[in-house]
Amino acid sequence: MGLMSHAAEEDALVAIPSRAGDYDSLAEGYTAENETSIINAYYERPAALALAGDVAGRRVLDAGCGSGPLFAALRERGAAVSGFDGSAGMLAQARRRLGPDADLRVVDLAGPLPYPDDEFDDVMASLVLHYLRDWGPPLAELHRVLKPGGRLIASVNHPTLINVIRRMTGPRPDYFATADRVEEWTMGGQTAELTFWDRPLHAMTDAFTAAGFRISVVHEPRPVPEARELFGEEFHLLDTFPSFLFFVLHAE
Repeated sequence: MGLMSHAAEEDALVAIPSRAGDYDSLAEGYTAENETSIINAYYERPAALALAGDVAGRRVLDAGCGSGPLFAALRERGAAVSGFDGSAGMLAQARRRLGPDADLRVVDLAGPLPYPDDEFDDVMASLVLHYLRDWGPPLAELHRVLKPGGRLIASVNHPTLINVIRRMTGPRPDYFATADRVEEWTMGGQTAELTFWDRPLHAMTDAFTAAGFRISVVHEPRPVPEARELFGEEFHLLDTFPSFLFFVLHAE
């Protein structure tokens, strides 16, 4: 997986398309890797589900649901789940997994959401916010569709890890800047460039509180112990340095 950095423009921050459609060409390969990779199956997804806890009987929105593994796990735990993603290709994979009756919609998180006010008890935003330059309007929409006191459980690229990556692949980065970064991913024989927006921790927390959320948990997980024998050195790396940062937020 290659990396190259691009300087962020200094004009006013506006919500721009998250380029989720770039996942279309990777959909099949990404889905296969997501099933068994240490980063998804033994690290990010178990951490998200542990933070969600008992979801039986709760209305849950899977924001940026991709091919649906988190949706499926929440549904198996008794939640009534809806999901959306900006990639039609990824949602086609989700349909195969979840069946024709699953509530799935092609929606870009950077735009308005097609759900009523106060519709959900929980929103899961798993590794999706870091595709957006401006978090303000998307967080306002997620707050709108949550019931008062409802939870937003979000995971993003860890800013410390990203700063290390930038140091390895280019000039000394400014940790405090919000800047774009392009990664070239190859999966299932297909290659696509994906754009990420990196920001410091304080910019994340400021955005959450500005949108009306109360931060109740900040979590840096480790991979589940079962991964130790399966992945060796990969397990050691994730067990000693975080890749993702998790938040549990309550809508006030």
